[in-house]
Amino acid sequence: MTVVWLPYSDAVEAMGGLPAGLHADTWDGTGRWPFSVADVEFYVLPYLSGGAALAPIAAMPRLRVIQTLTAGFEQVVAHVPAGVTVCNARGVHDASTAELAVALMLASLRGIDDFARAASVGAWLHGQRPALADRRVLIVGYGSVGAAIGRRLAGFEVEVVRVARTARTLPVGPVHGIDQLPGLLPTADVVVLCLPLAAATTGLVDAAFLARMKDGALLVNVARGAIVRTSALLAEVGSGRLRAALDVTDPEPLPPGHPLWSTPGVLISPHVGGHTSAFLPRAYTLLADQLSRFVTGRDLRNVVLGPSRRLPA
Repeated sequence: MTVVWLPYSDAVEAMGGLPAGLHADTWDGTGRWPFSVADVEFYVLPYLSGGAALAPIAAMPRLRVIQTLTAGFEQVVAHVPAGVTVCNARGVHDASTAELAVALMLASLRGIDDFARAASVGAWLHGQRPALADRRVLIVGYGSVGAAIGRRLAGFEVEVVRVARTARTLPVGPVHGIDQLPGLLPTADVVVLCLPLAAATTGLVDAAFLARMKDGALLVNVARGAIVRTSALLAEVGSGRLRAALDVTDPEPLPPGHPLWSTPGVLISPHVGGHTSAFLPRAYTLLADQLSRFVTGRDLRNVVLGPSRRLPA
């Protein structure tokens, strides 16, 4: 019998049962590990459990697959034994993250955060605000989340410009390579970051990147905080030249008293892009398919780190 660890007690029922030959134990990232730790072959990491969920990996000699419930997996890499495959949750968070990205654009441009603060003191904050309509939105990182954002922008009368690691042509239009980004930044009214954190993207949004953005442009980050150099961002938004709407920050969680909290033109949500009611149904659909593939020897989905140890750039 092959042992899998699942993070939620209702997971088996929600998936419609387990494939034959599998036995599941539940561990949510807290308390004692199940006694089956030495027999686990497929480990689904609990969502939002931090480093505690990584500790059992060293005690799993039979481990073959780690499945994250996040799209990002950078926090797992250092803990993965040789020969173990890592799969991420590509597709699970697309809808929720795309919703938030659009919400952050609208809220920042239309001043919803300012209205909320004014309402707390009974102030009628009337005035003209920028519309999202007629803007050029540059999506940096046109993977599954970027594509989901693009689909949701279709009804907002905007021009969508797409950037990914490599250029290609899709039915929705051209995707520019990352090498074209410097020339595209000055043309964008809104720049949305939804690319993975990797060596090549850490600190990508630095002083030079921000300086290329046009005056009054909005930076939206629903990716990872470390993609943006916080000091450079503070300099630009602090001057009033740019605005920012951030679901992720560096550091994170953002500590009380950090200047990002109080800088005008900055809207912050506490890394909640994927954490909605849409998460679990999609997660269970992915897990049911992955476990079926695993037990029947078929190729797994969303492999981001295989036995060859090759990582995305």
